[in-house]
Amino acid sequence: MIIFLKVLFSVVLLWMCYIVIGTSIAHNLFTEWDHLASIAWMRATLWDFYANILVIYCWVCYKERNWWLKGLWLVLLVTSGSIAAAVFMLIQLFRLNPAEGLKELFSKRYG
Repeated sequence: MIIFLKVLFSVVLLWMCYIVIGTSIAHNLFTEWDHLASIAWMRATLWDFYANILVIYCWVCYKERNWWLKGLWLVLLVTSGSIAAAVFMLIQLFRLNPAEGLKELFSKRYG
C-alpha cells in the first residue's frame, strides 16, 4: 500500500505541476482575475479549496512539532495547494521505515 501511495502522490505532483505551469503560461491569472471573480463557481471553488487547505493543515500541525515548519507548510499550502499537499504526503511516506504502514503514516509525529 505504501508503494502504491508513493506512486499515486508522485503522479499527482507531476500532473498538478504540468497543469499549473501550462495554465500559467497560457493565461495570466492577474489579468483575468476580474472575469474569473465574477463567476459564481470560481468563487465557490476557491472557498472549497481553502476549506480543504484548513483540513490538510490540521493534519500538518499534528504531524510537525516545529512551529516554523508549521508556518512554512501553511504558506506553501495556501500558495500552491495540491502541489504542496502532494509534496507533504510524499515526505511523510518516505520518512516511514520499511516495516511501517498506514497506521504510522497517519499517527507518527516528527520534530
